[in-house]
Amino acid sequence: MSNKVILFELNEVPWRVLEDHMAERPRGAFSQLYSRATQFETWAGERELSPWITWPSLHRGVAEDRHTITDFNQDLTEIDAAYPSIWELLSRAGVPVGVCGSVHSNPCPPDPGAYSFYIPDPFARESRCHPEEVVPFQDFNLAMSRQSARNVSSRIDWPKVAALLGSGPKIGLRPGTLADLGRQLVDERLRKWTRVRRRTYQSVLAFDVFLTQLQKTRPCFSTFFTNHVASTLHRFWAAHYPGDYQDFECGFDWVQTYRHEVRWVMDRADAMLGRLLSFTERNPDYEVWVTTSMGQEATEARRANSQVYLRELATFLGRLGVEEGTWDERPAMAPRAIFALEGGRDPELERKLGGIEISDRGALGWDHLGAGVYRIHPGVQKDVIDSTIFFEGSAHTFEEFGFANLLLEDQVGQTAYHVPEGLLLISNGAGVRRAERPRISTLEIAPMILQRFGVTAPDYMLTAPGRLQVTVAA
Repeated sequence: MSNKVILFELNEVPWRVLEDHMAERPRGAFSQLYSRATQFETWAGERELSPWITWPSLHRGVAEDRHTITDFNQDLTEIDAAYPSIWELLSRAGVPVGVCGSVHSNPCPPDPGAYSFYIPDPFARESRCHPEEVVPFQDFNLAMSRQSARNVSSRIDWPKVAALLGSGPKIGLRPGTLADLGRQLVDERLRKWTRVRRRTYQSVLAFDVFLTQLQKTRPCFSTFFTNHVASTLHRFWAAHYPGDYQDFECGFDWVQTYRHEVRWVMDRADAMLGRLLSFTERNPDYEVWVTTSMGQEATEARRANSQVYLRELATFLGRLGVEEGTWDERPAMAPRAIFALEGGRDPELERKLGGIEISDRGALGWDHLGAGVYRIHPGVQKDVIDSTIFFEGSAHTFEEFGFANLLLEDQVGQTAYHVPEGLLLISNGAGVRRAERPRISTLEIAPMILQRFGVTAPDYMLTAPGRLQVTVAA
């Protein structure tokens, strides 16, 4: 009987994409899992469907109105005390736990040695993780995340690459993975558009590291998060499903260039799952749970040449009178920017932020995340022609305020976006027909996992609004 769980967090992949992939790959790992898995359609009941909101809801068993997490790098001290993550609850109960990349798993806990392994998400502020031998990977991982926002950076941090390669055998990087990465770099020279695939290799490398730690330490519960399919769906859904749109403005050449990208990234996810299923065949006390916190579907198919970004946060804050050395930039998902003020919340700064307008697109978005942490979000501003910032009655160039109108390498906006429907497959089932696939709340998943280990779920999980009271037998 299975009594150990590997939580494979496949961000934002809906049933439609998975089912189409299985139709194309009937002998693939997902098809193997599907034939015997207990299956659910999950439902995220959040007011704002963002991964930095829906994943903590899944991990903590309560919705955003209670956990109040709305972006990366908030101060989670009080939140963690009130609504701990599933890995923290299990660890406290004496269950051996390993974590790799799950959303809001940073910072590393004060005593990471209490975990079998602990590799925080790529928005961590420092590369500290457990065991220490994994630090060169995390150094590289964080550098890649910082450099590649909407466009993938062509820059390669060779010292970090050298450190990564030097530690490769110890941390489990496979020669085949490194050879595949080398072929990718050559391919980028021959076909520049393939640079969009480089993001996926962060997940491929991370999976090598994760599986090595899983095999070494054999925790009872472990997590692995990957965003590589989700980021591709946002951009290239229209190339994969061009018939989803009433108005299609992307063009034949664009579709021909990117029409295989969703298939390509799903094949990489399939390869990861295949290695997990092989592991569980050798270790039948493990089962695999594949889950999302929500899904995606088509939005609009429009070409876009540029997008507004806040590129120079120091320039921006200097214009607002914030003194150098009194603030600290925090990692964030572009086009957002996050910083923390040394002195805490500042009403005068907030007044100034409220008086900024971007060209003819309206007021700049911003909010206070607590404890003097601010988020700037210019929104998805595509193809802005007039690069002007209006502030206190005066017009300024984008450059004067640290903004840039960045050319988009893939020449498209978001062709798909978040929807509440997601998926959950549990590998120990006997298989179910699609018509028998029940819908559950994402808030159900944390207490289901606790139940697997005989750990009593906290009362706030059991009474959380939106729970459907579904029980999965061990």
